[in-house]
Amino acid sequence: MKKVFMVPALGAVALTLAACGETGATDDAMASTEGAITAAEVEAAQQAWGEGIVAIGQVFTEEGDYSARATEHINTHYAYGDDQTILFKPTLAAEDQFRESFDEALSYFVGTEGTEDGGFAIAPYTAVRWENNGTIIDEDGDMAMAMGNYYFTGTDGAETKVEYTFGYEKDDAGDLKIVLHHSSLPYSAN
Repeated sequence: MKKVFMVPALGAVALTLAACGETGATDDAMASTEGAITAAEVEAAQQAWGEGIVAIGQVFTEEGDYSARATEHINTHYAYGDDQTILFKPTLAAEDQFRESFDEALSYFVGTEGTEDGGFAIAPYTAVRWENNGTIIDEDGDMAMAMGNYYFTGTDGAETKVEYTFGYEKDDAGDLKIVLHHSSLPYSAN
């Protein structure tokens, strides 16, 4: 698993400024990175997203209110409702390829009669495993992008490999929210 991280080089800045006797600038530089997204936060967000997908399927299997659980999942992990543009291209979407609204995302996760949406999250899955190819965190720590493969384990134990790119920003509460989600099945020449 290869990981790439771009983070501010505060250590070098601090040493340079300390040598020049300008510690006030160092304090300002450190203040600007407070609350910056970290690689650990991205990995935790990925883990929580996968657990949420599994939970939606479990609630569906137990004949509970899986739509409410999916609503909670979307509200927790995506920036819908934050007056934010969301770029969401789900894996199994062809007719309605892009899901810019909360309702379109919900339809994808739980299904809507008369549409192509069969309910991705109600398959159900028992686990989601992530393999990041790389993670980039912008210089200010305001946005992070992660790309790689994630694997969805079905109830039969078989894994389905899916390629992904996720983009994250922090909301006002300091929680990571997805602003970009693109996933697709791997290319097959057959």
